[in-house]
Amino acid sequence: MAYTEEQIENIKTRILTALEEVIDPELGIDIVNLGLIYEIRFDGDTGDTEIDMTLTTMGCPLADLLTDQIYDAMTDVPEVTNVEVKLVWYPAWTVEKMSRYARIALGIK
Repeated sequence: MAYTEEQIENIKTRILTALEEVIDPELGIDIVNLGLIYEIRFDGDTGDTEIDMTLTTMGCPLADLLTDQIYDAMTDVPEVTNVEVKLVWYPAWTVEKMSRYARIALGIK
């Protein structure tokens, strides 16, 4: 089914909301507020979804766990038919990418 641009934006918002349920177990903050999600692409014709995300460090041992949780979270968005999580390293993650909420929760000014 083809969606309008407005519908696609609504679906992407719901995808982002679902991603807020994915919690980094080391920090106890969701990956959206940590600033780990860089981009979401949703194909309105096929339901294929690509999520560009990064990690706080290159050697982060949680990559597979977080990716699995993302796949699980996408089951809450019925329009998403296929998900591909792309791990990206540019631009590099910094504390400035975190939301105000995340910085306060972690005691970072």
